[in-house]
Amino acid sequence: MLNPIFDRFVEESPISVMARGAVERALNPEKLDAWFDETAKEQYTRDLFFSSVFDIMNQVVCNNRPSINAAYQAAKEQIGVSITSVYNKINGIEPHTSAELVRYAAREITPVIEKLGGVKADTFPGFRTKLLDGNCIEKSHHRIKELRDLGAGPLPGKSLVVYDPRLRLPIDVFPCEDGHAQERSLLHEVIRSVESQDVWIADRNFCTLDFTCGIDSNDAFFIIREHKNYPWTSLDKERYLGKVETGTVYEQPILIIDRQGEKHKFRRIRVHLKDETRDGDKDIHIISNMPEKEAEATKIAKAYRGRWTIETAFQHLAEYLNSEINALGYPRAALFGFCVALIAYMTLSVIKAALASVHGTDTIENKVSGYYIADEISGTYRGMMIALPIEEWIFFRQIPLLEFVALLKNLSGKVKLSAFRKHHRGPKKPPLKRKKCKNTPHVSTAKLLAKRKQ
Repeated sequence: MLNPIFDRFVEESPISVMARGAVERALNPEKLDAWFDETAKEQYTRDLFFSSVFDIMNQVVCNNRPSINAAYQAAKEQIGVSITSVYNKINGIEPHTSAELVRYAAREITPVIEKLGGVKADTFPGFRTKLLDGNCIEKSHHRIKELRDLGAGPLPGKSLVVYDPRLRLPIDVFPCEDGHAQERSLLHEVIRSVESQDVWIADRNFCTLDFTCGIDSNDAFFIIREHKNYPWTSLDKERYLGKVETGTVYEQPILIIDRQGEKHKFRRIRVHLKDETRDGDKDIHIISNMPEKEAEATKIAKAYRGRWTIETAFQHLAEYLNSEINALGYPRAALFGFCVALIAYMTLSVIKAALASVHGTDTIENKVSGYYIADEISGTYRGMMIALPIEEWIFFRQIPLLEFVALLKNLSGKVKLSAFRKHHRGPKKPPLKRKKCKNTPHVSTAKLLAKRKQ
């Protein structure tokens, strides 16, 4: 059982205990350091352990500390190396290592989500849906010598992220140090990860001959919006197939010939929209190789519409976490920070799955704010780790999976959901045109309020 010192935190901030327990179970120092020694290609452990670097970055990403330096100063004696050594380690972490860390964390956390019952029904039973989208890390500060005299915003990198809507988890990432690289240039790496029975859903930027035909050749499937330069030949006339919430659906068979001369028969689905998109499009064309028995055209149109889930995940990363640390100008450091943010997002997903198992999925998805959950964790973490040092959390490493899940459910039952209530804002009002106050740069707010009362 937990040490009695946990009682106060269990009663007052069970969410913080859940968050720390999930990290301790999946990414404790013992596991992380062993994993790093097996995974890293260029770096190695001398005096500074990878687990210490991860903990520093995780504290900054989760807003427990304002900066790398602040997190370092708080643990300087335990770390035992200089701040320069810490920065050198972070700046040198290979993109390969950062990506593998995300995959490792996803593998560790997936069984917990599944045992909690936090999985959504498959869009296409028997297939695994994967949403693909790109993320460009926003411009960094001009701290690096080569950037100081530049007026342009320096981009420290970008990545492609794979999101599993069934698990509500980012499960894979393909980072790139070149912030100006075209997202399509990373698709050859994505192709290598394609597995049989996958269903890849993506926007038109990923509608390329090599990517679609590559997925098809791997006995996998895709639902991708058509790019205007995508080459195809019609095999038959378009036919009407029904209606969906957003409009009317039509379909026609098409022929694609890849660069090796092989022929692929795909489906071209057109959704004639009730309302134009923000780009002014009245029709959306979707290319797919899904078999008709398992996926009607109307179902494919609905599945494509669900790709916004990954964009929402990116939005939550920015709102809930410090996912893009502007002070990290070196590409490898910035990409490592982003990947740690993806892992922090997984921790939030575990908490939401645990809460849903007790309070209901609809309640958690529609009435509980992820922002307030993240704020609760960041606000409690530092005090909790003073009262309960790392030795007190080893319990979570050793507990069997089913007991850990039962503990998460027990903690979820103690959460006061009213403290994390989501506030839905109304429609935005158009901004008022401001009056120009000639020769009056300032006004007295008190005088204006007094006039209102009169």
